[in-house]
Amino acid sequence: MNLPTISRPREPALFARAADRERYRVAPGGLTVVALDPGDGLTVVDIEGRQPAQLLAFDVDGRLALGGLGLVAAPGATFISSALARDGRETAHLRQGLARRGIDLCRLPEAASLWPEETPAGHRLRLTATEALLVILAAPGETSPVFSQFRASELRLLIERANPARVWTPPLPTPLGEVVDEFTINPGTARDYLVKAGQYIQILDVAGRQCSDFVAFDRRGLDAGREIDLDPTVTRTLNGNAYPGPGLFSKFFDRDLQPMLEVVRDTVGRHDTFALACTARYYESQGYFGHANCSSNISRALAGHGVGPRAGWPAINFFYNTGIDAHQQLTLDEPWSRPGDYVLLRAMTDLVCASSSCPDDIDPANGWQPTDIHIRVYSEKERFSIAMATRQTPDADPVLTRETGFHPDTSQLTGNFTDYRGWWLPTRFNGFGTIEEYHGCRERVAVMDLTALRKFEVLGPDAEALLNYCLTRDVRKLAIGQVVYSAMCYEHGGMLDDGTLLRLGQDAFRWICGEDYAGVWLREQAEKLGMKVWIKSATDQIHNIAVQGPLSRELLKQMIWTPGTQPKLEALGWFRFLVGRLDDYNGPPLMVSRTGYTGELGYEIWCHPDDAHGVWSRLWQLGEPMGLVPLGLEALDMLRIEAGLVFAGYEFCDQTDPFEAGIGFTVPLKSKDVDFIGRDALLRRKEHPQRKLVGLELQGNEPAAHGDCVHDGRAQIGVVTSATRSPLLGKNIALCRLAVDYCEPGTRVEIGKVDGHQKRIEAIVVAPIFFDPEKTRVRA
Repeated sequence: MNLPTISRPREPALFARAADRERYRVAPGGLTVVALDPGDGLTVVDIEGRQPAQLLAFDVDGRLALGGLGLVAAPGATFISSALARDGRETAHLRQGLARRGIDLCRLPEAASLWPEETPAGHRLRLTATEALLVILAAPGETSPVFSQFRASELRLLIERANPARVWTPPLPTPLGEVVDEFTINPGTARDYLVKAGQYIQILDVAGRQCSDFVAFDRRGLDAGREIDLDPTVTRTLNGNAYPGPGLFSKFFDRDLQPMLEVVRDTVGRHDTFALACTARYYESQGYFGHANCSSNISRALAGHGVGPRAGWPAINFFYNTGIDAHQQLTLDEPWSRPGDYVLLRAMTDLVCASSSCPDDIDPANGWQPTDIHIRVYSEKERFSIAMATRQTPDADPVLTRETGFHPDTSQLTGNFTDYRGWWLPTRFNGFGTIEEYHGCRERVAVMDLTALRKFEVLGPDAEALLNYCLTRDVRKLAIGQVVYSAMCYEHGGMLDDGTLLRLGQDAFRWICGEDYAGVWLREQAEKLGMKVWIKSATDQIHNIAVQGPLSRELLKQMIWTPGTQPKLEALGWFRFLVGRLDDYNGPPLMVSRTGYTGELGYEIWCHPDDAHGVWSRLWQLGEPMGLVPLGLEALDMLRIEAGLVFAGYEFCDQTDPFEAGIGFTVPLKSKDVDFIGRDALLRRKEHPQRKLVGLELQGNEPAAHGDCVHDGRAQIGVVTSATRSPLLGKNIALCRLAVDYCEPGTRVEIGKVDGHQKRIEAIVVAPIFFDPEKTRVRA
């Protein structure tokens, strides 16, 4: 007898929907506060290994109660008390909350130390509370020099509740600041509220995958008898985006084309402004008569403000996952939002608002399970960083967009920033512009913030063996002080990432790449193999700028001091690095590598974020007389395409092997005589290639774009991966992944525009390196 098929999808992002389980993050060098009831279990996890953990616990009267978790104080464990003494808005809020609980912050005792040093990645300790406790957890960490590899990393806290609530929703996140008003909207209801100019609105998805429709009216307009409401069509048109996000195009506009709200933070990044809020007619058409709907609920909520009812409201559908596909169909699926995700908006004028919690339970719009929406209004006195959120894995805690150590200086030169893999980086600079920045790099010297590159310390006696297994290059041949460029592949041969590997010592390496998940991947492989090795994230503690161009050596040799054990800057070889200091023996510690992403002679400077301003200032002091220019992402794209340098998500992805991506030289299948991940697949792929990376020179002045199809007659034979107008060559060029039968230089192909067939641009196949193919400049 066959049983019915049951849907049990793996949904790691919805871990917080488990009624008896909660999860929290302790940031490197930070603190987290949690409350425990008698019988609750607290598990502390050292994610990356070699991370100390300290804990303080207090009873309901504010007295020290480490015994309530079976712990005792450790001599010298004072990180929590010193961290609470720091300046900062978040620390001030934390101190205020602790003081309200009766905790004497002036006499904080020594904390318990949870484990000794040398803990492996994933090490965990489980504690059980015997009484009601307020617990402070810390991941101690101090400032470390750039050449050090012992850095603080995050801890994870898991709470198992002994008595979970019968009707349960995840706990609300801690408020971001001073709350003026807050309330919960239950599924199938809506609520009106007033917001003053400058105040902030936080719309929280409590349990995840729940839509909330939002409308807003100019309050002064309503007082004058005019309904001036937020208009999705105007907003899309003026922003050039389906939905405004934090950054340059962040405004919601009203029907008079005036800015009404600014998006300050968004931890989801996928919402809907295409369709109406759900209506009675929608449910009636599906056979559900009398079903609650957001449009009717919003009309009732706004009636008291003199707003007329509407059968369907053109609302902003926060968290609603719809889109318009290539066939002009409006698609719908479950929301991307996870428990605790939110959008933070700033009112630009006095507003009357209404928000709903959508009742839709007849399709995937709310994950088939409508839940609560929570609204918080914050004081206009608060200041919040502009941010989106990134996660290493679907179940990872969100990390908001960060500012690099160089941001205070770059922001003086431009307001054009984009969220690049979780960091704000400049796209172009005022007073310069993309073309001037490009020529400045080709002819003189340019500086660019590249802090968004991910850095991972790989340490321990098995470090070389792990990296040799996970990278395509032969790491055994890498000398101390040397850098090598490599690919990192999955078992099927598709690329996880590319990057550079530095050898700092016999058993100490630094992997620099673009993909956050690379660190997780390395730890997973080390665990499978039972290796003694630690992979520590270092991106937050190592910030870097690239100094590129023919005059880069002349500039840097004036400011980089090196001891006798290190090469001088002017003697540093290609793909080598040095450890030195800024200006002299007592200057801030630096590392300088002779690497870059422009095809020019160039270097990268690596420093602690606290030293970033000093490095930037000194660079400009010496470089301005030499014609130094800042370099944004737009100009960098021109430079790297001309040099034939590949970019993740464009030239390669997990469906592309290194040979197809044009970096087959990183896979020494003949000389590397040991196994590595993807070796067998890469042997097959090399023997039977299907596609190859080539260059295209376009005829005429019309450009190509990433994703354009490439044709031979009717048949598509390739795709454009990157394209630009080359200022130096005076023509449009492109990198293209092309069927191997068409890769002979001089072959004529056509790039499809419009629908791929109605318009074609002729192009000629050339080598994928348009500028200095012999790399004489970069080797100079």
